Amino acid sequence: MSNKEGLSDDSERCAPPVYQLEDPMILVPSSGDTGVTNDGRIDIDLHSNLTRSIVRWASKAERGSKQYRPSRRLTVHRPWTIRLNIVIQIVGSRGDVQPFIALGQELQKYGHRVRLATHNVFESFVQESGLEFYAIGGDPKELMAYMVKNPGLIPNMKSLRQGDIQRKRSIIAEMLRGFWAACIEDHFVADAIIANPPSFAHVHCAQALGIPLHLMFTMPWSSTAAFPHPLANFKAGKISPEVINFASYGIVEWLTWQGLGDIINTWRHELDLEPIPLTVGPVLLEQLKIPFTYCWSPALVPKPQDWGEHIDVCGFFFRDPPHYNPPEDIEAFLKAGPPPVYIGFGSIVIDDPAKMTSIILEAVKICHVRAIISRGWSNLGEGLQEIPEDVLFIGDCPHEWLFQHVSAVVHHGGAGTAACGLRNGCPTAIVPFFGDQPFWGEMVAAAGAGPPPMPQKTLDSKTLVNAISFCLQPEAMTAAQEISSQMATESGVQAAVQSFHANLPNTMLQCDILPYHVASWEYRKLPIKLSKMAAQILIDNSVLTQSDLKTYNTQPIFITNPRWDPVTSTSSAYIGWVQDITSSSTGIIRAPISELRRSNVEGASGGETAGRMAAASAKKFGRFNMTVLKGLGVDIPYACAEGFRAVPKIYGEEVKDYGEVKDWSSGFVVAGKNFAYGITDGVTGLWTKPYEEGKSEGALGVAKGVGKGVLGFGSKVASAGLGLVAYPGQGICKSIRHVAKSHTRKVVKAHRFREGEKLAQNVSEDDVLAVLSGFKRAQDEKVHQMIRRSSST
Repeated sequence: MSNKEGLSDDSERCAPPVYQLEDPMILVPSSGDTGVTNDGRIDIDLHSNLTRSIVRWASKAERGSKQYRPSRRLTVHRPWTIRLNIVIQIVGSRGDVQPFIALGQELQKYGHRVRLATHNVFESFVQESGLEFYAIGGDPKELMAYMVKNPGLIPNMKSLRQGDIQRKRSIIAEMLRGFWAACIEDHFVADAIIANPPSFAHVHCAQALGIPLHLMFTMPWSSTAAFPHPLANFKAGKISPEVINFASYGIVEWLTWQGLGDIINTWRHELDLEPIPLTVGPVLLEQLKIPFTYCWSPALVPKPQDWGEHIDVCGFFFRDPPHYNPPEDIEAFLKAGPPPVYIGFGSIVIDDPAKMTSIILEAVKICHVRAIISRGWSNLGEGLQEIPEDVLFIGDCPHEWLFQHVSAVVHHGGAGTAACGLRNGCPTAIVPFFGDQPFWGEMVAAAGAGPPPMPQKTLDSKTLVNAISFCLQPEAMTAAQEISSQMATESGVQAAVQSFHANLPNTMLQCDILPYHVASWEYRKLPIKLSKMAAQILIDNSVLTQSDLKTYNTQPIFITNPRWDPVTSTSSAYIGWVQDITSSSTGIIRAPISELRRSNVEGASGGETAGRMAAASAKKFGRFNMTVLKGLGVDIPYACAEGFRAVPKIYGEEVKDYGEVKDWSSGFVVAGKNFAYGITDGVTGLWTKPYEEGKSEGALGVAKGVGKGVLGFGSKVASAGLGLVAYPGQGICKSIRHVAKSHTRKVVKAHRFREGEKLAQNVSEDDVLAVLSGFKRAQDEKVHQMIRRSSST
């Protein structure tokens, strides 16, 4: 449909443009559930066991998601005064980094300190924009070359541990550590994290620090029935397209976790975080309802109806146009004739640049158009002996400036380049290589502003001629101009900052003494929240010591393993327990052997070697015993209790939430509530369920009610009994682990104190007096509140 047709009626704007799968008949390899196509998408066989299971889940989830009725744009706008340390974590090319530079600059206007953590090669690009930079490692050029050679974020399972893919896994492990360091190093401890999803470290860093997380991205990453995941491709089937679309997100996430879950859990171990179960990793972000902002124009892709309130579509992110004086050759070429067509593939590393250059030059010649060709990372046009008069090869040039002077754009389909072209009213032809590029090609084509995308593997001069000719038609120009006029009314960066602020826990963040500062500490004797600077001033003036303070988490993240029924939950826990036992038992043998080898290398004496081997074996034997006891006494009963507690969900009853088991005290609280409510609800349900169902369905309803009552009685009483042991046991284990795994917390505390010391170095006398008097006032207020509460009870 054209843009005009899609946006003329306000109600129709809620529906995204139709997204057709490029090749729904592609067959998957017979050896597995998935394969990777030439355009980087994943072939998914809808008849495989895995996908059938996920589709069944998606069918229920998709029906449940229809209860949302979100607005297209943000509805929450509030002033913001608290100044935060914000880390922006980005993986990708220059086109991925550039929108977040615009975001960082806008965040700075609110007084936030913004650090952009990304690849080393973008250091000058970030710093010249006035933002702090932190290098996380990983060469984007190498990543881009890998993606072109082996397109798709999800390689096949066999290739995961071979050659290039093993190298990619090593790069990701390096970047995970880099992202964590960016959160705590150099007198900077993050108070909030903004990230694009492929950075992968985001939610784990946020959990370790107990701070808010907000994801932002230029391609769909949240389950929706409106369109499939941009990286998914399907074999034809009879399943509802809406269900298939919804399921595609879970399938892609599952495959991603298969390839990276072990790397992430190894790194989480370094951060003293518990491993994430296989069944939780793929759904973690959606389970936690992490706020999400999508950086594209709702004029091009409106917000789907089944996305909740924590998801916003804000518009493309545009930075302030850079001051740019064009080189003489560009300026002269633009003045020498009609507006040219722009052709360029930016950060893409093409296998055969010479062949691509030949295709482009032949198409330009046949179309009788003038063209500006960007050399890009592939260095198109290198070694040409003769360049046509109507063609100019250029190096780096800001698209914001250049696209004002061209008639159409042909590019790889990066979201930022597509946005810039459409913002300037340029019809757009997309040659996708991998990732979300086919998606943006389809979206532009659906809006009538360009031809269908042309996968680079099949691109030839004839195809490119047809694409350029399409872009120069009046209809395409009109559609592009209409999108441009819609985008002119949007302020994507400003709306994204509003979205970020709207999802922050304002009251949790604020320091009780300095309201413009974020709380990092809590006074142990009274519930007073203190910022790093306020705490350091109180320490410097001998009002408090460091031991008087405990770490304050502004937004704790608790990751749980949701259970569906007692059979699957218990069997899953049992399988995990067997795996842990196997790992622990092999460690009893492997650990002494490792110590023997180490001792031989170090030249240790026989007695010392024997002692080391005995100690290593004893340590692993102790861990083996703990694994056996914890599995039998805690993990399996806990999973079984949770499974029985979840049974009423099967017949549509809402299950009470008794809170998280965080430590030994909350474990006993949850056990008590589960026992009291479980017994009461189980017994009363024996007659309330038949009565309620009978009122609506008569005799048949009574029969249904009897069945629900009996099933509910059995499951709730069973959960109540098991929970008396399971929930306290789980809480005790977490308390023990909290004490034993304290290294990361100590590191974070040390870095917070260091930042506080630096902040307090340049405070004025008035600031000191304000903090001292404010702390005394806060103490008095808290004491009076406690007195009032005790007297009222």
